Amino acid sequence: MESGATVDDEVLPETVTVRAENIGGIDETSVTLDRGITALTGRNATNRTSLLQAIMAALGSDQISLKADADTGHASIEIGDDVYERSLERSGTAIVTDGDPYLEDSEIADLFAFLLESNEARRAVARGDDLRELIMRPVDTAVIRSKIDERTEEKRRIDDRLSELDDISAKLPGLEEQRTRLDGEIEDLESELAAIEAEIDDVDADVETSRAEKQELESKLDELQSVRSERERTRRRIDTERESIDALESEYEELESELAELPEDRAAELQQLRSEIEMLEGRKESLTAEISQLQSTIQFNEDRLADAQAGELDAGRSDTDSDVTDQLLSEQDSVVCWTCGSEVAREQIETTVEQLQSSRKEKLEERTDVSNRLRERRQDADELESKRSEVDELERRIEQVEGEIEDRTDRLEGYEEQLDELADAVEQLESEVEALESESYEEVLDKHREANSVEFEIEQKEQKRREITEEIEEIESRLDERDHLETRRDEVAEALTELRTRIDRIEADAVEAFNEHMERLLELLAYDNLDRIWIQRNEREVREGRRKVTKSTFDLKIVRTTEDGTAYEDDINHLSESEREVTGLVFALAGYLVHDVYETVPFMLLDSLEAIDSDRIADLVAYFREYAPYLVVALLFEDADALDIDHERVTDI
Repeated sequence: MESGATVDDEVLPETVTVRAENIGGIDETSVTLDRGITALTGRNATNRTSLLQAIMAALGSDQISLKADADTGHASIEIGDDVYERSLERSGTAIVTDGDPYLEDSEIADLFAFLLESNEARRAVARGDDLRELIMRPVDTAVIRSKIDERTEEKRRIDDRLSELDDISAKLPGLEEQRTRLDGEIEDLESELAAIEAEIDDVDADVETSRAEKQELESKLDELQSVRSERERTRRRIDTERESIDALESEYEELESELAELPEDRAAELQQLRSEIEMLEGRKESLTAEISQLQSTIQFNEDRLADAQAGELDAGRSDTDSDVTDQLLSEQDSVVCWTCGSEVAREQIETTVEQLQSSRKEKLEERTDVSNRLRERRQDADELESKRSEVDELERRIEQVEGEIEDRTDRLEGYEEQLDELADAVEQLESEVEALESESYEEVLDKHREANSVEFEIEQKEQKRREITEEIEEIESRLDERDHLETRRDEVAEALTELRTRIDRIEADAVEAFNEHMERLLELLAYDNLDRIWIQRNEREVREGRRKVTKSTFDLKIVRTTEDGTAYEDDINHLSESEREVTGLVFALAGYLVHDVYETVPFMLLDSLEAIDSDRIADLVAYFREYAPYLVVALLFEDADALDIDHERVTDI
């Protein structure tokens, strides 16, 4: 992964302004943040986390909290000429938001850009969560699978079409040969006809008869020839209609067979799936609100406990840390409960916080489960919709084929009636011609009959040549689309390859990014006897809904070295708190880079770094600065003093 991948600097202003009202512990404030590093510097309970929440709120996150004694709040961020803002309103246990934030959907930023203590990517490492599931969460694999199915079906249709073109192309040489042969045969017949007509002229010169009788006989012969030709054309029409009907009946049987193989209409099941999807979406939204509320409560209580332990708040203080903090005492063993006003043991509040954290973890796990079920139900609904469309298309085609069979059958009956009438007309004309014949005309009549026969044969061959020529022209016209089809097939094949490898590529990039940055940071931070931390990508078979699929897993590997130089593999549980925090932050950075989050939101927020020593925090912040246009970090005074890279400080919130 290349370093320094950022939004175009020319697009971003040098400073942005954040305004907040009743967010976290803030009454009201306005803070200017510089491009680059901004350190929010102060002791605990100085609203640094609250300001980070205000930035998150304006950018679009729902992981925010209202001031405990307020029912409404507001946050905005001014970036250049644009202002993005959110209003918050308490509704029961939930917080309802409105406004025009920077992001329409903040999920990817919540995961990989807003790295507060509760950030899921940071905590995933320490909790041993499914790292692969988390890094792939922003990728809608169901949509990718649906697109793969669509492209596969399109490629199949194109391949069938090209195969059909290959078949008809193979017919061209034979048709060309037939047309050439017919040209020769017609030429020979025309020569033969010319000779017969010359003989007729010679015979006519020797025969003395009335012109009227001769003209009448020739007229009857011409009429007979015309009726015979029409009878032959009608026979060909009958043959053509019968062939078409046979082909349509075969197609009808195939369509009926295909329809029988498809499942019956499952509209009720589809409606049930849609209802379940709607219910799951509502449950996910509800869980998100509950998680946000729990996090706000946990953060609030942890801040209050920290205030009490540090002894930094007094009863007369009235600053932006929230009015309810005035209810906390500085004693070590007991704290005034901010909800009921009575003194309670610190251990009791700490136990409550632990219970809240446990509840939040359960909610997070439930939300992940709901998200997985939601993806499965959407996929099932898409499959049912596809089957339903296929059934509708087959039924439409069956109805069309039935109509065409009926139309052609009607035409066939008409042609058969016409053929009977023409046969009667031929018989009648032949009788009339025979009556007009006489021995004196026998020779000339024989020649006329011979000429009529040759003319009829010429007409048949010319008709056959026209049919072959039309077929050749149709084939050549259809073959004109081959180049387009082959180009489209290449495009679809390329798109299929890209879709099929997209998930694999994202996984590989995530592992590569984590391993590369982890290696660099371990070298930079110089932890004792910690040689290497990396993710190893493996595959295993798991059940997904009703089917088994092969999925990748991300296994976190740790190698240490003893004093005598012996390397051994360690466990995540044996990492120090500092090492775990760094590993979690690097995992979040990998997601930030793999999903190009810097192109979506140019901010990265860091909080709760106290477990890492000051010098390492300084190196870590300098490293992360390479990837985020605006890096906002909450630091204690002593940690901020260790920063040796250009940065701005905000101490008054």
